[in-house]
Amino acid sequence: MQHRHRLLTPDNLFSRILVVAPSWIGDMVMAQPLLALLNSQGHEVDILALPIIKQLVARMPHIHDVVDMPIGHGRLELAHRRQIGRSLCRRQYAQAIVLPNTLKSVLIPFFAKIGRRTGFRGEMRYGLLNDRRLLNEKGMPKLVQRYYSLGLDDRMTLPEHIPEPELRVTVQQQRAALSSLGIESDNDRILALCPGAEYGPAKRWPASHYARLASDMLGHGWHIWLFGSEKDRSVCDGINVSTDNRCLNLAGKTSLEQAIDLMSLASMVVTNDSGLMHIACALGIKTIALFGSTSPVYTPPLSDNAEVISLKLECSPCFQRECPLGHLDCLQKISAQQVMQRILS
Repeated sequence: MQHRHRLLTPDNLFSRILVVAPSWIGDMVMAQPLLALLNSQGHEVDILALPIIKQLVARMPHIHDVVDMPIGHGRLELAHRRQIGRSLCRRQYAQAIVLPNTLKSVLIPFFAKIGRRTGFRGEMRYGLLNDRRLLNEKGMPKLVQRYYSLGLDDRMTLPEHIPEPELRVTVQQQRAALSSLGIESDNDRILALCPGAEYGPAKRWPASHYARLASDMLGHGWHIWLFGSEKDRSVCDGINVSTDNRCLNLAGKTSLEQAIDLMSLASMVVTNDSGLMHIACALGIKTIALFGSTSPVYTPPLSDNAEVISLKLECSPCFQRECPLGHLDCLQKISAQQVMQRILS
């Protein structure tokens, strides 16, 4: 049963909200519509974020301040969390919205004595969250819907349309990134390839397919830029070598902010289901997203300018880090020719 209740009014608005950010880049992009919602309600929004997420947030509108989160993903460090929380007491947040579903993620808002602590039930957080939401997985199949709902009254109906995530890059930021890396670019046909995926190899289209696509697109007069983290450097090196080093290999050579600024210059992006996929979509670039072990229902590319290629095999999505059957057919059988045809069409 759906309930329709009042919208938040000036009498029950909160003046300052702390949003505890997720640890994954893609998840943070999908949280951006929530930030826009809170801003539209008149809230001043601060983000508690890891350093890598802070770089992403630097390209997001609707944010007042970023609070550094020095404790890495997966570490408890209870005393350190208490110290951070107490240091935030003076900011007098009226509400904290906790996006990760872990117990430790709500500890800092608890120690900061934030009056209203909102998040989904789970991992024994009952004594720490006092605005606990029951997750309706069937009613909210997309992660972006779940995040967005935390900015609404618990009894309000989720809107049919949630705004697409948005990242903003200025011409000055583009020029600064080009200059700092010594890149001269006036190209109007740049194909960005993103062959990495932090979660594991079951999310990665084979490097040999990326190499074939890069060679074919170079033959059609396109410029190929390879994006990724330091962990993706070796696979990008291999792709570049296969094209006689005719690609611009940026993997491991940029900060996340620079990667965003440079990707905004691309005409097209081909990517695995990864954080860079969500960044490309939030930049409004035409994107072809390759899905294998994961689901385009739960974390789809959130853009009308994006296209998903998924074979929808019987064994997928399995959500495993490595193919449990050992063949990776869900991605192996997506050919470079098939992707190239989508680009050229």
